Amino acid sequence: MLEQPGCAWCARFDAEIAPAWPKTEEGRRAPLRRVDITREWPADLTAIARERFTPTFVLIDRGKEIGRIRGYVGDEFFWYRIGELIALLPEDDKTHK
Repeated sequence: MLEQPGCAWCARFDAEIAPAWPKTEEGRRAPLRRVDITREWPADLTAIARERFTPTFVLIDRGKEIGRIRGYVGDEFFWYRIGELIALLPEDDKTHK
């Protein structure tokens, strides 16, 4: 999750999705990692395009971007879109975590 201080939509995600995320199948397969875009870009994400819009959710497998969701407009849309992205993971990765 790419985020920044003061992001109202990040706060809404935190209230609506974040508490349940680690308890879900999606959360087990794609643990949430938070990256503050106002800070130095992490060295292990150099192959991932930076983003100005927050929140942005980037699904990464073995250092390669599988896809991203720009913005958060509510829980129903998020669960639908994240399901689509996770379905793109290679078959052997669908049983991870």
